[in-house]
Formats: sequence, structure tokens, C-alpha cells
Amino acid sequence: MNDRKTTNILLLFIVVPLVFYILKTLSFIFIPLVSSMFLALIFLPMMRWLKKKRVPKFINILLVVLIMAASFRVLGAVIQLSSLEFNQTDNEYFDAAKIKLSQLVASLERFFGVDFLKGEDTLKGLISKEAVMKNFMPTVDFVSGTISGILTTIFFVLLLLAESFDVQKVLRSTVIKQQFTSVKAFRKIEKDLLTFIKVKFFVSFLTGLGTGLICLFFGVSFPIFWGLFAFLINFVQMVGSVICVLVVTIFAFVEIESSSMLFFFFLSATGVQAVIGGVLEPIFMGKSFSINVVTILVALMLWGYIWGIPGLIMSIPITVFLKILMEQYKNTRVIAQLMSGS
Repeated sequence: MNDRKTTNILLLFIVVPLVFYILKTLSFIFIPLVSSMFLALIFLPMMRWLKKKRVPKFINILLVVLIMAASFRVLGAVIQLSSLEFNQTDNEYFDAAKIKLSQLVASLERFFGVDFLKGEDTLKGLISKEAVMKNFMPTVDFVSGTISGILTTIFFVLLLLAESFDVQKVLRSTVIKQQFTSVKAFRKIEKDLLTFIKVKFFVSFLTGLGTGLICLFFGVSFPIFWGLFAFLINFVQMVGSVICVLVVTIFAFVEIESSSMLFFFFLSATGVQAVIGGVLEPIFMGKSFSINVVTILVALMLWGYIWGIPGLIMSIPITVFLKILMEQYKNTRVIAQLMSGS
């Protein structure tokens, strides 16, 4: 009995790194596939309702395609407005940025006794309208690569909604053997993940709207861009809020002359993140979606290393999925309780 237990432990140490290696190597397949599962959950209630009304399946799929196309059209319009903000900016903003950031760097160099940039020319070369527009080229390449991933994700979503790939059947035949338990587990996974996606989207929208309005109120340039930035990065649990406040405050430092006004701007940006992310989000999520801080940080580091930015965004839904699966077995139920902190 002990030999068998030891063998299982050794196999576990071999299999787990191998699985993560495969996930990282074949990320171009697994990222669209996992993303499509989460997106398909959004449309499942609508598909079920239309099915009860005996609406033909091809019409249901067509409605899903139209909704996704409209969503991408709205996102594209917001991105276009953000790019127009940059194009319409004159050189005075970048000249002011050079002066203010040079003063900030000089103060830091005097405080730490280190020459960070090895001269002024480096900073001047980095902060210019030409340099900013030049840095957009790698972004365009990144976006073009992302578009192909999005199209693959949409293809997988349509396959899932057309029931060409039944996730519940896969769970019953591989992980959860009992039919009743698999249906119950799938319903719980669906409910919790759907709650997470809806709440996270709503909270991110409020965060982006609040950040953009604060930038507009304090006279910080590119309010639409900063609102879009706050909306997108808020999908990265915990870390995204900190990054958003720090980055927006650094750029606000360029335009806000008064130290007291800059401090109030920092407090306002932090207040938006604290009230919406720290108060409203837990209320909307409910106690069923309870994952402790340590588990969140480990999930962010692990999936961020494996899949990069998509891994950071999907780390918490994946963790919820694994937690619910662990709750179905007596031997792993303790791990699920540790993850939830209960």
C-alpha cells in the first residue's frame, strides 16, 4: 500500500510539470480554447432561452455572431478615439513631460546617489511625439497577432454553442464519473464563472468610467485612453488596480503643477479602485466566490508565466474552475477549503 502511494506521488511530480510544459508550448491552441469556454458561458443562458422558444439553432448562432461583432465594433471605436487623442497632441505636452520627468529623475538620483539614465539625451529620446508614435509599431504587430487569436477564439465559441464540443460530457467521462455529480458540478462551475465574468465586466466598466472622469476633471490629457486602460487592466485581479493608479499618477505628474492637487488626484484614483474594487466587487461576487489573497497571487504568477497577459486575465476563472472540481472529491476537499480561506 505504501509503495503504491509513493509511486503515485512520484508520478504526480512528473506529470504536473509535464502538463504545464505542454500548456506553455501549445499556448497558441489552449489560450483560444480556454478563452472560448469562458465566452461561451456568457451566451449559454440566451441560447437555452431561445431553444425553449424553439428558435432554430442557426439563428441563435447568427445572433451570437452579431452580438460579438457589435462588441468589437464598440471597442474599436473607443480605441480609435484614444489614438485620435494622441495624434492631436502638440509637442508642448512632450516638452513639459521632458522637463518634469527630468526634474523627478534628478531628485531620485540625488536621493539614491545613482545615475539612472546616464545623461539627459536618453530621457529626451524616450519622451517625444516621434518616439511615442514609433513605439506604436510593435503595438500594431501585437494587435495583429491578437486578432488571429481572437478569430480562433470566436471559432471555438461557435463550436461550443453549436454543441459540437460538449464540456459537460467531457467532465463526466474523464474527471467526474457520476452523471448526477457531473451535472451538478457543471452547473456550479457555470454559475460561478458567469457571475465572475458579468461582475468583473461591470466593475471594470465603472472603474474605467471613473478613471476617465477623474482625468477629465483634473485636466489630465488622454482621458479616453486612461479610461480604456483602467477598464482593460482591471481584469487582472489585484495587481491591475495598483498598476493603473501608479501609471496614471505618473502621467498626471507631468501636467498637474500643484503638489496638493496631484495628491488629491492620487487619492481620487485610489478611491475609485478602493470603492469599486474593494467594496462593490465583493458584494456583487458574493461569498461563494471566496478565494484568499495567497491563492490569487500564486495563480497570477503561475498562469502569467505560462500564458502571459491572457494567463493573468484568465488566472482567477481557471482557479475557480479547479477549486470547484476539488470540492467534488473527499481527498482534495481540504485543498479547496484552503484556497477559499474557509
